Amino acid sequence: MTETSTSTRALHLLETIFGYASFRGQQAEIVELIAQGGDALVLMPTGGGKSLCYQIPALLRDGVGVVISPLIALMQDQVDALAEVGVRAAFLNSTQTYEEASRIERQVRTGELDLVYVAPERLMTPRCLDLLSASKIALFAIDEAHCVSQWGHDFRPEYIKLSVLHERFPNVPRIALTATADQQTRTEIAHRLQLDAAKMFISSFDRPNIRYQIVEKANGRKQLLDFIQAEHVGDAGIVYCLSRKKVEETAEFLNASGIRALPYHAGMKFDERSRNQARFLREEGIVMTATIAFGMGIDKPDVRFVAHLDLPKSIEGYYQETGRAGRDGQPANAWMAYGLQDVVQQRRMIDESEADETFKRVLGVKLDAMLGLCETLGCRRRHLLEYFGQASQPCGNCDTCLTPPVSFNATVPVQKLLSAIYRVDQRFGAGHVLDVLRGIDSDKVKQWRHDQLSVFGIGAESSEAEWRAILRQSIALGLVAVDYESYNALKLTDAAKPVLRGGEQVQLRAYQKPVKAKRASGKAPKGYVESDLSGHDQVIFDKLRWWRMETARKHNVPAYVIFHDATMREIAKARPASLEDLRGVSGVGEKKLETYGAEIVGLISELAEG
Repeated sequence: MTETSTSTRALHLLETIFGYASFRGQQAEIVELIAQGGDALVLMPTGGGKSLCYQIPALLRDGVGVVISPLIALMQDQVDALAEVGVRAAFLNSTQTYEEASRIERQVRTGELDLVYVAPERLMTPRCLDLLSASKIALFAIDEAHCVSQWGHDFRPEYIKLSVLHERFPNVPRIALTATADQQTRTEIAHRLQLDAAKMFISSFDRPNIRYQIVEKANGRKQLLDFIQAEHVGDAGIVYCLSRKKVEETAEFLNASGIRALPYHAGMKFDERSRNQARFLREEGIVMTATIAFGMGIDKPDVRFVAHLDLPKSIEGYYQETGRAGRDGQPANAWMAYGLQDVVQQRRMIDESEADETFKRVLGVKLDAMLGLCETLGCRRRHLLEYFGQASQPCGNCDTCLTPPVSFNATVPVQKLLSAIYRVDQRFGAGHVLDVLRGIDSDKVKQWRHDQLSVFGIGAESSEAEWRAILRQSIALGLVAVDYESYNALKLTDAAKPVLRGGEQVQLRAYQKPVKAKRASGKAPKGYVESDLSGHDQVIFDKLRWWRMETARKHNVPAYVIFHDATMREIAKARPASLEDLRGVSGVGEKKLETYGAEIVGLISELAEG
């Protein structure tokens, strides 16, 4: 297969099957490399079009493309989406009966499929490996490849065994794909999957349509409700919580407040989890409250916001989770409420984990980077991108750009805090230390006669909330540690000594009182292009959305599997009067034209007559 014929055939498949006139970014180069038999490691942000990078080469090469994915609950939707465009696809996983699995295996062996999705646990069974050995394999695509990294945010032990693919099938090209990986994780992916010689493709990590906002946590749940009511009434969204209990309570709170919300966590029965996930994908305007067990591989393009009520463990985790918003390129929000307890809780989780000291150090470094993002005085997007090695200018579309925080020389207040911790013998928690600082005559303060100390009341000029912000940042900077074995007692670190002696200055963010979110002004985020639908175009678009919802219900698939909003906007503007007119619309391939074309043209004709 020559390069010219490969690229020509690839573009033809892109146009006729998927309905797109051209590849984006590095897609064409990746497709050509894999189609020619090369290996690749692809880092591409969520919504960047990773799936086409293996789907088209699988169609170009002889045999079946094998996609290794941890997402059993989503395999059906992925297969349904491919069926809608005329690609022969199936999956093999534990949800199938013996008869169903045997039928799919027979289709793999006889070459009746273009793509088969397999969970890594299933792939490693002797039966599956023998099946693949007896079949013609076009390629192996290892999706969510960051799962192989033991340092990563979503490690899956079964992924480590995938190096067997290179050993047993040395002549079959492999492509590993992920949306998130810092340099250390990239190196580990390449090493563990034996892809050291593979070509690496790194796309821009920037998602300009997402607005990042991190607020001081006061009453997290109430702040979340204010945010949704101000900016996202009726929108689909995801709310991440650290614990299963908090997931359940948050879902109940939102439902009681008139927001349709569903819980999702690993402690729920599989059937209930799957049912809630299916509703989130198929219905509009549902908010999913979840632990990080939810979201990987979610293809829903119209998630308008991702919120965090607890601090993520790392920037990789935060980026992966927030990246589930705005996959369609339309405006979206990444919102988080963050406070002192988040810092304490994450530090404690690291200290109390059973991991070895090396692993704990790595977790600590990743948490420090996450805290740095929360506490930064500069552009959040710039900070985020620099973590992944990408230079950037201030974005003008995050909270610190739109409302720049005030910094101040906090050396004296921090010295007061450190002195109070020292004077109470580093034996008491935050509440007691702040009472001493502020001169509060609590029973505990009197009991320990700490009202007699020289530090009693030296911080009376500041509120408890202001002192908590100073303490939180002091912990984040590593000046103060929390001893979890001594009832969360605050301790001074070695880094505190030069500050106490006056040899080192400390610059902090000034405390800003939380304000209720205001209803959105309607101004589009930077990087967003208005859809410029006229009044009649909007009528057509709304009618198409209704038609899509009914069609998706009949086919038992999510609405976006029929058509994305972006495609329907183009149809509304083009107002096609014939199938030939519709053929030119982005996102309308031959199979969808054949299946839905007459209905769409007829619907638009009716509206034109009306």
